Amino acid sequence: MIRGIRGATTVTEDSAAQVLAETEKLVLAMAKENDVKPEDVASVVVSTTTDIASAFPAKAVRSIPEWTYVPVMCTHEMDVPGAMPFCIRVLMHVNTEKSQREILHVYLNDAVKLRPDLLTNIK
Repeated sequence: MIRGIRGATTVTEDSAAQVLAETEKLVLAMAKENDVKPEDVASVVVSTTTDIASAFPAKAVRSIPEWTYVPVMCTHEMDVPGAMPFCIRVLMHVNTEKSQREILHVYLNDAVKLRPDLLTNIK
């Protein structure tokens, strides 16, 4: 069964170093919280708000040891007035035996405001 795992984080500015570091932190937290290994991942879609243009977040995913061959794609979110700025969202498609209710979605930094109903205690 393929399941989707959602995650989001924010950066404080459009800095390549921040975009790459926060994307890697988010993806690793999503994998850890759901007991996902790179070979379980079918694909990853990363989107950013349009105020992020300094780096491709997919580069952060491909740079993680053992994640080199995971298919990753980047895109921009819709530019909706009032949307959370400097936001990076991840949708990870994984092969798992877990039910949808067992999947733990991960929200970090200011992105915790997006889905408080799905929050996990990530440290």
